[in-house]
Amino acid sequence: MTSAASTTSTLPSVASSSASGKLRLVLVTLAVVAAAELIGPVQFSVGPGKVALLPMLWALLIAAAWGIAHRRVPGAVRVATAEQSFAGGLLNAGLLLFVVKLGLTVGAALPQVKQAGWALLFQEFGHALGTLALGLPLALLLGIKREAVGATFSVGREGNLVIIGEKYGMASPEGRGVLAEYITGTVLGALFIAVLAGFIASLHIFDPRSLAMGAGVGSGSLMAAALGAIAAQQPAEMLPQLTAIAAASNLLTTVVGFYFTLFLSLPLCSWLYGKLEPVLGRFSKRGAQDAGTGAVSQVSVGHGGALPLRDTLIAWAVVSGGVLIGNSLTYKVPVLVSLEGLAAVALIALIVEGIKRLVPRLPMVLVLSVVATVAGIPGLFPFSDALIAITAKLNFLAFTTPVLALAGFSVAKDLPVFRQLGWRIVVVSLTATAGTFLGATVIAEFFH
Repeated sequence: MTSAASTTSTLPSVASSSASGKLRLVLVTLAVVAAAELIGPVQFSVGPGKVALLPMLWALLIAAAWGIAHRRVPGAVRVATAEQSFAGGLLNAGLLLFVVKLGLTVGAALPQVKQAGWALLFQEFGHALGTLALGLPLALLLGIKREAVGATFSVGREGNLVIIGEKYGMASPEGRGVLAEYITGTVLGALFIAVLAGFIASLHIFDPRSLAMGAGVGSGSLMAAALGAIAAQQPAEMLPQLTAIAAASNLLTTVVGFYFTLFLSLPLCSWLYGKLEPVLGRFSKRGAQDAGTGAVSQVSVGHGGALPLRDTLIAWAVVSGGVLIGNSLTYKVPVLVSLEGLAAVALIALIVEGIKRLVPRLPMVLVLSVVATVAGIPGLFPFSDALIAITAKLNFLAFTTPVLALAGFSVAKDLPVFRQLGWRIVVVSLTATAGTFLGATVIAEFFH
């Protein structure tokens, strides 16, 4: 994931967490992962569909609650604000192992990805335009003004913050809107899209491959949450194919989607605002929406530089430990077998991480995805088949639980800011997130 270093937001230094605090965060995170895996999946019906609460969502909720209540938690297991900020840095680094797993899955299932063909390309229009198709009219009906442009032209990830920051400035209404979208997605995004994707999947009106493409919204944690909920309702043999398709879609959205939002969705959103606001804005008597102007500028939106190697290794240890726990408790894979696969995944990440530190401008996620995908193509290299075999034992969903546990601790510190944004901008932001998932899914369905 990229960093929005050009924004005006500030981030507490990850170095402010003491060594004992870091160790405490690691141990508590692994305990949360174990608790989440032991709870296991829980399903309940909502109307004609079902909602599935998977271990990754339990991990997110438990960690967030633990972080929010840190002042009431005994000191030995307290995850204070400094450790919550450190968890945000670990999340970004830990996602690298997740990216390697996705890349290897894409490489191994390249024939199925190629079969997706034009669907993968055209569904990107759904990702790019689905946010404003649903979010912008609702924002205007609720009386939100220019903040609506920043909140609905995208899902508001780091690259989108940079686009708005350079064009309008982060102190502008558009800047407040995109920050509100970022915070909403960070705090509620994974939970919301997992529930939404699971519910839509349970209706059986879309091909699972279309849903997998819709899950690739350009955010690793959101994709993991959506795909996990979708895959939980499909036969186990479909998981590699769905994971590969979602990963390919997510990579496309991350890379190509930046240019889609810059040259297509943002200009179109601004133009539509000018046309629709005089019409839809009359239905609300509210003035310009203040999306938490004073507070939003204090939210953390990523770390401005790479973590020290020591902390990167801590992140990998947390994610690897979480995978070992999930693979053992839920998927009954022996620990030694999982360790072999994790060693291979970590080695790929370490090689690309070393290159990144020599060439700082290297797009880390893109290069890591490409390297892992190429290495995972069957028969391409002498080691490819063996690499596929040992990493295939690492269940994809086992990676999502520690990732979302770190996300839960990371967002806990931002909840006071989140509360000041107001319910209208939150509803609009979640609607935009639903729009990008549904838009891509609907377009992909035409090809299936």
